[in-house]
Amino acid sequence: MPTVPQRTRVYRCHHLDSTRWDAIVPRPDDIVITTSLKAGTTWTQRIVSLLVFQRVELPDGKTLHWVSPWPDCRFMIGAADMQATVEGLTHRRFLKSHLPFDALPYRESTRYIYVGRDTRDVFMSAWNHIRAYTPLARELLNGGEHAPPEPFHEPPDDIREFWRLWMTRGTYPWESDGYPYWSHHHHARTYWDFRHLPNLLLVHYNDLKADLAGEMRRIARFLDIDVPEAKWPTLVDAATFASMKRDGPTVLGPEMGMIFEGGSDRFLYKGTNERWRDVLGPDELALYERAAERTLTPELKRWLEGGAASGVVPQ
Repeated sequence: MPTVPQRTRVYRCHHLDSTRWDAIVPRPDDIVITTSLKAGTTWTQRIVSLLVFQRVELPDGKTLHWVSPWPDCRFMIGAADMQATVEGLTHRRFLKSHLPFDALPYRESTRYIYVGRDTRDVFMSAWNHIRAYTPLARELLNGGEHAPPEPFHEPPDDIREFWRLWMTRGTYPWESDGYPYWSHHHHARTYWDFRHLPNLLLVHYNDLKADLAGEMRRIARFLDIDVPEAKWPTLVDAATFASMKRDGPTVLGPEMGMIFEGGSDRFLYKGTNERWRDVLGPDELALYERAAERTLTPELKRWLEGGAASGVVPQ
């Protein structure tokens, strides 16, 4: 295995176009927040926004999507407009990505924050996510630059049928789970294998829930951001799920209603774990165990399932 990540894959699908990163000129203090999906991406973006700006309000009346753009997003704006948006940022950039490390440009000067979550919790959140897409969202996913050859897969009405699809089929030849999005397991493995790198921080969804203040301080240290002690209570409170739910229309903006039925309230759905226990039976869970065995190491599997409570220390 190489000592640093190598960009060896291209992701192009209804959501992603990894080649859009080619036009992004790096800055020495860049931050990249990366998750597979539904693992705490927006939560972590909000946390980093609070640390970078050290206030609750976002600058210039912008929403989170425009102060923390998603370069590999294929379906919202064209590549040239995305490049202009990213290059036009005047604050310290904290960019979002859903790419695994083998498709994302690696630079020693960039700080990468990977967010992990239990596969089964990711699935439950994704089930709500995919079923909330508006007709406009599906139109955008099926059109635009480099439009995919086939329409985005409509989820079956039976959640267990969707789970079987999710756990037994990949979108790409090197994946064996995650359809119709991308593999949660492959994505996690590409970051886990480089967890020793000093510019990569592994954060877990469960740990954010268990000790938000402590994890925010840990992220601030990693980013070399000094926060006056008096500001911490306000910043931590703004990053709670309840505050994000309340502030969603302002922080995420009215554009969420274009993509999701119910807007930001549906997007920030429950923020809870283990809802899968009331849905998945022994046969469905056996599919998960087999999928995990194909890609995850035992330590990585334990960490994804429990975070710090698992006893596995990723760094």
